[in-house]
Amino acid sequence: MDLRDTLANLDRAAAGARMHALVARLFPICRSITGAGVRDTLAILGERLPLAIHEVPSGTSVFDWTVPPEWNVRDAWLRPVGGQKVADFRRSNLHLVSYSVPVRATLPLAELRPHLHSLPEHPDWIPYRTSYYKEDWGFCLPHRVLDALPDGDYEVEIDSTLADGHLTYGELELPGESGEEFLFSCHICHPSLANDNLASIAVASELAAALAALGERRYGYRFLFIPGTIGSITWLARNQARLARIRGGLVLANLGDAGGFTYKRSRHGGRQIDHAVDCALRDHGEPCREIPFSPWGYDERQYGSPGIDLAVGRLTRTPHGEYPQYHTSADDLDFVKPAALGGSLAALLRVVTILEGNRRYLNLSPQCEPQLGRRGLYRSLGGGAEGRERELAMLWVLNLSDGDHDLLQIAERSRVSFLRLREAADELLGAGLLRERA
Repeated sequence: MDLRDTLANLDRAAAGARMHALVARLFPICRSITGAGVRDTLAILGERLPLAIHEVPSGTSVFDWTVPPEWNVRDAWLRPVGGQKVADFRRSNLHLVSYSVPVRATLPLAELRPHLHSLPEHPDWIPYRTSYYKEDWGFCLPHRVLDALPDGDYEVEIDSTLADGHLTYGELELPGESGEEFLFSCHICHPSLANDNLASIAVASELAAALAALGERRYGYRFLFIPGTIGSITWLARNQARLARIRGGLVLANLGDAGGFTYKRSRHGGRQIDHAVDCALRDHGEPCREIPFSPWGYDERQYGSPGIDLAVGRLTRTPHGEYPQYHTSADDLDFVKPAALGGSLAALLRVVTILEGNRRYLNLSPQCEPQLGRRGLYRSLGGGAEGRERELAMLWVLNLSDGDHDLLQIAERSRVSFLRLREAADELLGAGLLRERA
């Protein structure tokens, strides 16, 4: 079975349900850029995928950065003296600002307020806030709760540790025949946020499992489950010798909401991965838009930094910051749709199918078009619509198989489905009218 069969036989509903169940299982875990939550998450992914787990010690220099201390938290809460808790880490891990230093104190409300965060425009939602690289602490709570806090003293308890430890990431390498590879990267540093980025972790895991099941792969595929920013910087610093083998890749994020796709092109644009995603999303049938590269966003800005310059784009549904639930407690299990997860997986399988199937051919009968009918490749009766798309695909392949155009370029110019063009090329090869050109 090749990827065309995998794509054709994909049960989107079943795959979407399976991925949503994984999102639900991972949702309660408190993740950050380091710590036990990352390890717990990778252990669950490792039940299905043979992940290599890497531990990089705190204090390790990685380009201009340093791997930070490891952060872990056991409990955290805030309450009026003698009253009920108004923020409780065990009720929602979003209540605690990520990387909060340990605190045990009693403070008046006026002194406490700079450490409290809310969203006045969404008074029932808890915001997500972090303080990775500056020692600080704080709590996040619904604005209606914050606004109703009475004056007085409050007990603060943050039972956390910041100590030498490790940055942890997971990696899966699926080798291919060519020795070249494509990269898929997603971040695993967010706590209970379903779309950003548990949805993409689930989609990446399902895609990796599908590619691992293939008997043969033309290209290798490398999957990275890493903390945002510091994770990609660390991986790049530790893997400079292998970067020349990477033909391109995708950062995956926000792939579970009901919005259409947004593709952010790689740094130079116009690379093979950009063309493959263009073609795949056009053929996929869901709404999509493209935006140019910018040095802002997720880890595509690290892969596309000038001294690295990998052709890595970013595929999302609704991009970060463009939906109100982003980085809030409203990014929950109901916000992520199984149908959207299944559609995201199908789109990515189509991208990889194009990468695997793209070839360059030479027409062996280039003086006018060859007679397809006597080779059994053309309708015996003219004038009808039946078979026209198949024959048009053959004519496009024959016309542009001059050794300079590959199937992806033919698909872009003709607007014919890539898979239809690949089927036509296979038939023409079988009839002796084409030969593959390296």
